[in-house]
Amino acid sequence: MAKDHTDQALDRELEDLPEDLRWREWMRRIEAVLFASASPVPREDLARVVGQGISVDLLIDDLVTDLEGRSFELAKVAGGWMLRTRPAYATAIRMAADVADQDLDLREYDVAVLAAIAYHQPVTRDGLKDIFGKEISRDLIGRLHARGLIGTGPRSPRRGAPYTYVTTEQFLVAFDLESLQDLPDQEQLEDAGLTET
Repeated sequence: MAKDHTDQALDRELEDLPEDLRWREWMRRIEAVLFASASPVPREDLARVVGQGISVDLLIDDLVTDLEGRSFELAKVAGGWMLRTRPAYATAIRMAADVADQDLDLREYDVAVLAAIAYHQPVTRDGLKDIFGKEISRDLIGRLHARGLIGTGPRSPRRGAPYTYVTTEQFLVAFDLESLQDLPDQEQLEDAGLTET
């Protein structure tokens, strides 16, 4: 999100408002910023629209409560917050709205390669070949990259300095993760029957 640094035009303190209205206005400002942003907004950016020393976390908590029962919710993903539609409305949205370009449309093998990148990043195509026992096509890497789920990482220090691949903020958003630490560990994957024990 492009940031306009004209703080002088925004009365952050709102001292002319009664305390309860001031708090409500700060909540609405955070809601407006989140509504306008296509990507998660970090705490530091949200703090720019509220009074000095005001707890963004408490404002977020109140906004979450305020949004209960609505068709959308506030989610903490990729190190920030964003508004998103509740999963219960996914079918209605697909039926009535043009969201085809937002559908990830990933095959099972695509997800497996994406998971390998997430768990082993930064990883080269040769590294992925070692994991899967076969060559990973440039087309598959291209599809994941085109969907914004992976990006290029640092060049490998190996001969030829091949590209490495890493997951992106969009990966975290798509899979509802706040950070890579939220990836399931090996034991959780085994318990879910997703890996061999």
